[in-house]
Amino acid sequence: MTAPPPFVGLTGGIGAGKSEALAALSRLGAATISTDQVVHDLYEDPSVRDAVVNRWGPSVVADGRVDRRAVAKFAFASDDERGWLEGLLWPLVGQRVAEWRAAPRDPAPLALVVETPLLFEAGLEGNYDATIAIVADEAVRAARAGARGHAALDERTARQLSQGEKAARATYVVENSGSLRDLEQELSGVLAKLNP
Repeated sequence: MTAPPPFVGLTGGIGAGKSEALAALSRLGAATISTDQVVHDLYEDPSVRDAVVNRWGPSVVADGRVDRRAVAKFAFASDDERGWLEGLLWPLVGQRVAEWRAAPRDPAPLALVVETPLLFEAGLEGNYDATIAIVADEAVRAARAGARGHAALDERTARQLSQGEKAARATYVVENSGSLRDLEQELSGVLAKLNP
């Protein structure tokens, strides 16, 4: 029986290009899933929607759908509120990822890669065979963050580890300040190391 493909956690700071890296890994033969997308999908679940409305009121719903920005305003208001939301969502995200991981695939992918922005902050690195941190120059990250600029980077990264800390804890560090081709070459090298 062949060994299962390596189970890999992908992370990085805001604007480092995690989504770009996830898409590149998919093109290179990995199966991929984004926990941000899983959360997005969970907000479509009536029980999750009802829970956030019960907690924060009808202003968190627009046109029958959860308004993630409105939820973020409440959730980032205090540690208690954020803790409540994480307590609601994280077990559900974990369940969805476990189901995705267990799904049969033919042919077997080179790796199963889960994009998790707060991978180290949530203490999830032990769940994976390896971790990849995507890093980029600060100027590149700020440009990618767009109109939100440095203020948004500071505000949202306050509860995230710095790029350097993520890089120090990751199995592999991939620089993403250059071209998409450069990124794919780096990631192709990581996949080769994961499948010796």
